[in-house]
Amino acid sequence: MSEQAAPTPGAIPALSALTTLRVGGASEAYFAPASESELVETARELWSQDEPWLILGGGSNTVAPDDGFPGTVLHVATRGIDRIEAPEGEVRLRVQAGEPWDEVVAHAVANGWAGIEALSGIPGSTGAVPVQNVGAYGQEVGSALVAVDVLDAESLEVRRLAASDLKLGYRDSIFKHGYQGLITAVELRLTMMGADASALGSPVAYGQLAAALGVDVGTRVPLGDAREAVLALRRSKGMVLDPLDADTFSAGSFFTNPIVPEAFARSLPGDAPRWPVADQPDEGPVLVKLSAAWLIEHSGIGRGFALPGSRAAVSGKHTLALTNRGGATAAEIVQLATFIQARVSSDFGINLQPEPVIL
Repeated sequence: MSEQAAPTPGAIPALSALTTLRVGGASEAYFAPASESELVETARELWSQDEPWLILGGGSNTVAPDDGFPGTVLHVATRGIDRIEAPEGEVRLRVQAGEPWDEVVAHAVANGWAGIEALSGIPGSTGAVPVQNVGAYGQEVGSALVAVDVLDAESLEVRRLAASDLKLGYRDSIFKHGYQGLITAVELRLTMMGADASALGSPVAYGQLAAALGVDVGTRVPLGDAREAVLALRRSKGMVLDPLDADTFSAGSFFTNPIVPEAFARSLPGDAPRWPVADQPDEGPVLVKLSAAWLIEHSGIGRGFALPGSRAAVSGKHTLALTNRGGATAAEIVQLATFIQARVSSDFGINLQPEPVIL
């Protein structure tokens, strides 16, 4: 591997220092390439060897093992936001995979570019955003995504995949169904609304955000106002990292909202929230989305819940987040998640699916 990429002796960090849940031991080797070309070169060399490897970005969606990773961690930390040629009225950005996502949103809002303002405050790196098709408060990254540059793990060639090639769905993409590749850069399409954060953004599409802003759903508000309202909502749920608040030492929402047949949803209590699903199957039952938080709370697990003696706990602000209260192990996080799954399954017959990657 290149001399620039190679770590210095003793410089291998524990995964607890690289992940927002703050759990996990060290890996056997660690590389943090400084440029996109070096990132590609290092990944190619890793993949040509018959050794375990792990690609890690911002670490906000990872539960790392207590014993560490028995192989090489490739830390995607390349940064940069470049404005590229675009049709009139549009803004196209090519963003390096290691660029912190919230800094991309802040950059767009500050320049009066709309399309991702409701995705403010989401931790992690830009390269990970398309993998999950990250969404919040009525926006999904898929609506702004043009394409990604990917180093294909099989051919070891860099490919450009259009957003339509990624089969984006609710917290879903081809990367979660067997396709192996390393996203090196992301291209976004935004709408030029003005020259600064006072420009009106996209129509507010989520009731909770509209209420926080004091407007009706569908109203346009200044981009800066939308961003600040989203950040305030996320802080109220412990979803913005704060070194002084253990409630924020989490992987964000630990479970996805279940999607079930409408007929099954009718068997739940009448006050169980449910929402229509936009992308319905061509055949089969009509699907609806349920609230994982409601299911957890109504299975008897409240905010701040912890198993006896455990340092892992449900957030005191938001039942979808599992937190490290200080010194928790990955095993304690997984034990708590398993207990929650069992309670929800027993009470409602629904198997909650974890959102983070559990190594």
